[in-house]
Amino acid sequence: MTRSEIEVHSETRPETRGETRTENGGPVLVASTFPPKVGAPVDLADLRILPGPASRLLPHWLAFLRTSPRARGIASDVAALLLALLDVWLVIPEEAQTYSIWLSAVAVAAMVMRRHVPFLAVLVTVPGYLTGWSQLAAMIALGSLAKKHRLLSWRMVTGCFLVFLCGYVRWPLSEFVAQSWQEHLLNVIWAVIATGMPVAIGLLITARKELSERIRDLASSREREKKLLAQTVRAAERAELAREMHDVVSHQVTLIAMQAGALQVSTHGDTADVARTIRELSTRTLEELRNLVGVLRSGDGAEDGQPGLDELDELVRNFRDDAVRVALDVKAEPSQLTGPVSHAVYRTVQEALTNVRKHAAGSRASVRVLAQQDTLVVEVRNGRPEACEPPLPSGGHGLIGLRERAGLLGGTFTAGPTSEGGFQVSATYPLAG
Repeated sequence: MTRSEIEVHSETRPETRGETRTENGGPVLVASTFPPKVGAPVDLADLRILPGPASRLLPHWLAFLRTSPRARGIASDVAALLLALLDVWLVIPEEAQTYSIWLSAVAVAAMVMRRHVPFLAVLVTVPGYLTGWSQLAAMIALGSLAKKHRLLSWRMVTGCFLVFLCGYVRWPLSEFVAQSWQEHLLNVIWAVIATGMPVAIGLLITARKELSERIRDLASSREREKKLLAQTVRAAERAELAREMHDVVSHQVTLIAMQAGALQVSTHGDTADVARTIRELSTRTLEELRNLVGVLRSGDGAEDGQPGLDELDELVRNFRDDAVRVALDVKAEPSQLTGPVSHAVYRTVQEALTNVRKHAAGSRASVRVLAQQDTLVVEVRNGRPEACEPPLPSGGHGLIGLRERAGLLGGTFTAGPTSEGGFQVSATYPLAG
């Protein structure tokens, strides 16, 4: 939960305790105490994890059955087997024929294969239903068949006809022929019920399963719509940020480059060299700014066009002058580095040398890039400043950004003063592969 979400909630329910729960079970995050005022700090100790309603009310074994399809299938097989067995065992007469008992037992045993081969299970239960007492076994098998096949498929038509025939005909056949027309009509009614009820239940279960899948698909589509909306909003924000950067920063840097060019033309000697350097740096800054604006507008985080390890020489030459004397030692191949790592090395050296120019004018600096077995070590070190110059403006976010960049790439970053009175910046990045 972000601070903004907690602040909005605290405005609508001040000085109250709130809980955020889910209705479909599972663990939820509950904020026991909301800040009474907007902007007040949030104590993480007040956040606790509570179980959802479903997980609190259901026993562990029942919750396991809900989440495990295999366990549900085994449990349904056991329940069907027990029900079919009781249906046969409770109605067996004393003068029952041996073959009727065996056929009914086979029909009961067919419950273990009703989920996998329901049509075969229906065929196996038919003799026991016709000559014995396995009516419930045949109905359960027919219901399982209705869950897997269409109503007008040949398997469904055959299964329904056989179950209806077993419910209508009475065994032995001599007794069936001797029945009156009223008894035949009653047999038809009960046969229709015995056939239609499992089919209706099977179709209902199938419809419920399809409806649940449609609801899940709808929820997934809504999540995708939310993500697309969030991406659209971020793209609009990036475009607005790109426009602001272009209008403000690009205009100012362009003026600097123009003034430096005019100064270079009108002067000679060291002043012209300094003006040329200022113009080159301004032009390079404009190029990098255009690349950054293009990334912001397109939303593509690719590193194409960004400076890397192969441009460290030019970067050091731009910084090297009487105020900052820089030594460069590179023992790594650009082909060993991925694009993001190569760009991170360039930005690390650039930020470190910028800090040297700001805070340690007149000192000596050294840049070392060393490729080891699976890591790349970047080290920028400077000595004690020899000149005392007024401090330049600084936002204080450069080293923080380098540390975040190294963390995102799976590396490390350290920075701190040295025993000689200077400063050292070290970073490690993973090599390609």
